[in-house]
Amino acid sequence: METIKIKDAPQHVNERVRIGVWLTDKRSSGKIAFLQLRDGTAFFQGVLLKNKVAPEIFDLAKHDLRQESSFYVIGEIHEDSRSKFGYEIQIEDIQPVDESEDYPIGNKEHGIDFLLDERHLWLRSKKPWAMMKVRDRVIRATYEFFADNGFTKIDPPILTGNAPEGTTDLFHTKYFEQDAYLSQSGQLYEEAGALALDRVYSFGPVFRAEKSKTRRHLIEFWMIEPEMAWMHQDESLEVQEKYIAFLIQKLIDDCSEELQILGRDPETLRPFTETPYPRISYDEAINLMKESGMDVQWGDDFGSPEETFLADHFSKPVFVLNYPKSIKPFYMKNHPTRDDVYVCADLLAPEGYGEIIGGSERETDYDTLLKAVKDAGLDEKDYEWYLDLRKYGSVPHSGFGLGLERFISWVTLQDHLRTTIPFPRMLNRLYP
Repeated sequence: METIKIKDAPQHVNERVRIGVWLTDKRSSGKIAFLQLRDGTAFFQGVLLKNKVAPEIFDLAKHDLRQESSFYVIGEIHEDSRSKFGYEIQIEDIQPVDESEDYPIGNKEHGIDFLLDERHLWLRSKKPWAMMKVRDRVIRATYEFFADNGFTKIDPPILTGNAPEGTTDLFHTKYFEQDAYLSQSGQLYEEAGALALDRVYSFGPVFRAEKSKTRRHLIEFWMIEPEMAWMHQDESLEVQEKYIAFLIQKLIDDCSEELQILGRDPETLRPFTETPYPRISYDEAINLMKESGMDVQWGDDFGSPEETFLADHFSKPVFVLNYPKSIKPFYMKNHPTRDDVYVCADLLAPEGYGEIIGGSERETDYDTLLKAVKDAGLDEKDYEWYLDLRKYGSVPHSGFGLGLERFISWVTLQDHLRTTIPFPRMLNRLYP
């Protein structure tokens, strides 16, 4: 008799197998008991017929097994057209492993604060399970995409002495006798990597000490940050949209069931696999919003209402190009014919999810970049190494950053980023 995982059930129809499981729910009706089972790979149903098992086994299943008890089931795999999984196990024996008393998360609605307090247990539930499967597939697809497109992964430090966008929202710490900060981005280091290795990317945690409680913000989140030498902005936009389309196609192909559990019909994602995505300038975006009656002025940064309007106007992800310098970081490339905007772009997701990518061409001129550092009120000494990149063979280069949780919240139609990460860190939450 083979020990298998639930996900392998389709390969063992009409075979007698053994599976280690936890109980998620149960019900019984006279001479039949139904056990809802999970093993970490999938969920399915076990059926016990009173006249087919020993009396003590039926009694155990009906009366003694409680939610999240762990045990082995032994029985035969059958097809089950009534379930989404398509298979079940006809149980003939149960071998208990460990009991579970008073499991705190019942099969009913719970408040979000309670569920986050119990996040270490909530992960076992069906929707968090599906979310982690989707997250894992996006991560694996990310590695696949960049490997297939000639990128080398490099890992920037998490403890840094400077910041890409100032120190106002950084976590400060002491690095022996020096000031240090938890990284808010690996971008500056990625630029150094690109000038050594052509195309590079990083993928890791970043930290923003923003006192924000909005659904679009986490204190700790994960960023994918590619940087590409010998590349102008237009070429970078092509990489960005191909990357997004690639991720979405992999989810459609490999996570259809998980997406449906989370409330997303995979077919509604299919239009987003078609590129190119629309492109409009910041100026055009302002005019569009004014024409619709929105109260916006040139120079305003876009918040949720503005981003939602623009993305819904196109019903696809849309690039907004060339933002005003006053609302973007110092390292971006000056526009060739204007002195009030940078060569940059944000990619806005449809369906009300806003910015998922921010990117730009980088300034390559030493004197221009030095002035930008000073104008931003930053200490020139902290950026000497970064300025060096413009002294020794500077070339056109571009890059972007994708927030993993923002992307996942969009494709799974989540109301808040907190459900897309195993253990969210928010303004009021450092536990569990």
